[in-house]
Amino acid sequence: MDRYKKLMQRINNGEHILIDGATGTEVERRGVPQLDNAWNGGGALTHPEIVQQIHEDYIRHGAEIIISNTFANTKQAMHDANLEDQFEFLNRRGVELAIEARDRMQKPDVLVAGGISYWSWTSQHPSLEELYESVSQQADIMAAAGADLLMLEMMIEIDRMLVTLESAQTAGLPVWVGVTCEPNAEGVMCLRNGDSLIDALDSLQNRDVALVSIMHTEVEFVDACLDIMQNHWSGAIGVYAHSGRSHESDGTWTYNDNISPEDYAAASDRWLKHGAQVIGGCCGIGPRYIKEIHQHWA
Repeated sequence: MDRYKKLMQRINNGEHILIDGATGTEVERRGVPQLDNAWNGGGALTHPEIVQQIHEDYIRHGAEIIISNTFANTKQAMHDANLEDQFEFLNRRGVELAIEARDRMQKPDVLVAGGISYWSWTSQHPSLEELYESVSQQADIMAAAGADLLMLEMMIEIDRMLVTLESAQTAGLPVWVGVTCEPNAEGVMCLRNGDSLIDALDSLQNRDVALVSIMHTEVEFVDACLDIMQNHWSGAIGVYAHSGRSHESDGTWTYNDNISPEDYAAASDRWLKHGAQVIGGCCGIGPRYIKEIHQHWA
């Protein structure tokens, strides 16, 4: 039985699965320089040893799924960073570094997920047709590099989410979907660009998606999202929230007001009671948080 089937069997049996925390902000915290208009997507090119060490740290602290540091490696972002010729290399090497970390840690059952998003640091977005072609290529590169599954991250509107999903699925790997949520002015929980979370979940039904995560979302909003998911989502549920402050002028993050690892672990207990089974962290949630959750669950 392959890694993914074994993992899904455990989820279907009601087990809790720990995934990793932030890679992009952790790369930044460890001194890797950012790319213009592509955040920390160049780590596999300039500082592969740091990227690999981050993956190893998460595995050491109990993570069973490691997400490649490829959030910022869309073809559009690479174009905006004048690195489009590195698109294939950065996506392939991002997955390979996670696999090499798994091998070095001698944890063969750890899954490597290829992280895919369509976020833009310039607000320039390809057409839906161009997005489909780009993600299809990205997914094929990750599958060929040895990824066990693909995780769509920071899906913030329904139309682009569905195109990203359909194109990622062409690679033949399982695809999980991560949505980023916040309440609108009326208090309705929505994807970041305004589509309601209920509508987003309805649009994902019957599309061969085994798990939807609430990710890159403020900790304070997660419980309300999970209340909705319990009534509007029939598959498995994940959570990897963020903590910190992003500066829109340059994309850098500061961590002055982060939730503590102890409080994040306590929040994970609430999320488990709300039906989440796969839990980790996003921006600002580094290895010590994953270590705390692992010890908390033990």
